[in-house]
Amino acid sequence: MKNSLFKAFFGIFALLASSSFALAQEVSPIPKASNEWRFEITPYLWASGIKGTLGLDSGLAKSADFTSNDVVSNLKSGGMISAEAHKGQWGVMGDVVSATLQKTGAIPNTGDTVGDKITLQQTILTGVATYTVANTKDAYVDAMLGARAIYATATLNVNGYGTASKTTSTVDPIVGAKGRYRIADTSWYIPAYADIGSGGGTTNLTWQVMAGVGKSFGSLVDASLTYRALYYDMKAGGVLQKTTMQGPQVAVTFKF
Repeated sequence: MKNSLFKAFFGIFALLASSSFALAQEVSPIPKASNEWRFEITPYLWASGIKGTLGLDSGLAKSADFTSNDVVSNLKSGGMISAEAHKGQWGVMGDVVSATLQKTGAIPNTGDTVGDKITLQQTILTGVATYTVANTKDAYVDAMLGARAIYATATLNVNGYGTASKTTSTVDPIVGAKGRYRIADTSWYIPAYADIGSGGGTTNLTWQVMAGVGKSFGSLVDASLTYRALYYDMKAGGVLQKTTMQGPQVAVTFKF
């Protein structure tokens, strides 16, 4: 099912891109700040893998390192959507990621190899206020201030040892910027996003970055293909210790 969803999102992007060649006039992908309300809703698929150390209460689990080389095969289930609302230079944005990542196979542990399965279940909520700091013919940039909350459960099933599990939740303030740059006066653009935060009690540092390519199809629809990475370095007792979730993301944005 996960492969079908990824292919479906990628197919939508490819279909929209190919159909654009029939349009005689390029549409600007740069939004305009105005006193009228504008809204965006973006369902997407982030085929995230995970690389790092998952901290659990057992010494065995703390030494286990989960590295994903095939980001699609490790995504077992998930729901992902973001939304924005803007009026003038001010706005709000929210993002929800709910996903289960799972890997089955050999897991290294202090020189030996054990198994059998490691699972990370996570819900990530991001909410920010935005303020438009640049809005030209070719570029649009919003500054952001808000918070990211994460609820993560790591479970390690090991042959001969049983099961170890740990849950962590934290809310961290973040600052950042997001925007897009128009490519050569066309309807193609480069989307970009970056934030950084800390201070939630459990988290030493968290950051998130995203960049790629996108295209506007009239005034109602955008499509983008990006690469996204989310990093957490949690204090002792946190599930995600120096852990990066990363992978390609396909998105379709509906504007109204």
